[in-house]
Amino acid sequence: MIFSSSAVSCHSSGRPPGPSTNAPCPILSASFCGKGGRPRTLPGLQSVMRFVVVMLIFAPLAAQAQQHFNGAKALDYARQFVAIGPRWPTSQNHAKAEAFLRAHFQHDQLEEDTFTANTPIGSVNMRNFIVRFPGKKNGVIVLGSHYETNYPLRNINFVGANDGGATTGLLMAIGDQLREEVTRRKQLDGYSVWLVFFDGEEAIQSWSQSDSTYGSRHLAAKWGRDGTLPRIKAFMLADMIGDKDLDIQRESNSTDWLVALVRQAAHKFGYDRYFFQKEEAVEDDHLPFVQRQVPSIDVIDLDYGPNNSYHHTAQDTLDKISARSLTIDGDVFLETIRLVDQR
Repeated sequence: MIFSSSAVSCHSSGRPPGPSTNAPCPILSASFCGKGGRPRTLPGLQSVMRFVVVMLIFAPLAAQAQQHFNGAKALDYARQFVAIGPRWPTSQNHAKAEAFLRAHFQHDQLEEDTFTANTPIGSVNMRNFIVRFPGKKNGVIVLGSHYETNYPLRNINFVGANDGGATTGLLMAIGDQLREEVTRRKQLDGYSVWLVFFDGEEAIQSWSQSDSTYGSRHLAAKWGRDGTLPRIKAFMLADMIGDKDLDIQRESNSTDWLVALVRQAAHKFGYDRYFFQKEEAVEDDHLPFVQRQVPSIDVIDLDYGPNNSYHHTAQDTLDKISARSLTIDGDVFLETIRLVDQR
């Protein structure tokens, strides 16, 4: 799918005492004032106050722990999607994959970007899916992934669990979270966020600049013509990052400041060891945007299996990906969105 060149309140059970007629009562005290102003012990109040202190200390930590992305949901979406089977363009399963995405986003701002690609096997109808979540700020953050598998010249049983399936599930679950926020607030607090599911990333015959990335090349050119590209504040591509053994490379064609934000987002959650330990140039769906000066990053893990032995083989199956990796991905993508919003 790619060619390499080398994310409290608490309540007491009793009624609060009324004000003393003779002396003020301290609020945070283990006693209360009775008639005549004499202090009387309130049973259990010290325990209550200790509980309040504990909650004040630990409630924010508990809330932070609950803010992790739902990687299990992303994995479940990936499981359903991969169950469709191989989904190369022109196949019946490709049409099923389209229907799967269409059904999931039917109540959102969904655009089906259809086009005809000139390929080594002739003209092929393809379709990108674009899902828009509106924001308050004037600008767009784009998250992308491809959803198809490569044409079955050799790997007819290639289901692409990690290569297209996992990141499709990832973007679907991110979409759920964005939808909840839009439903609650009418719009996102920052920039609009668009999810793009690219078709035709894989080569039909043999990877080359003309036989690959059909969907992203088409959409980047289209958005260049209609004036959309200048509105894009950041383009983030997710590819092959469901791998249980997560090791995301620093892709050297990516925009430096966006790489730095992703690194900062990973550091916030203590995920440093999963990111950018190696550097490598990769040809992928981000390049048509890089070439048009759109700030872009390819978040990708090319080290898939022993000596990359699972890549583009029938071994790229669901058992190779994990909810843990997808949780990491989602945490970092959502935090990076927040950081871009603050720029």
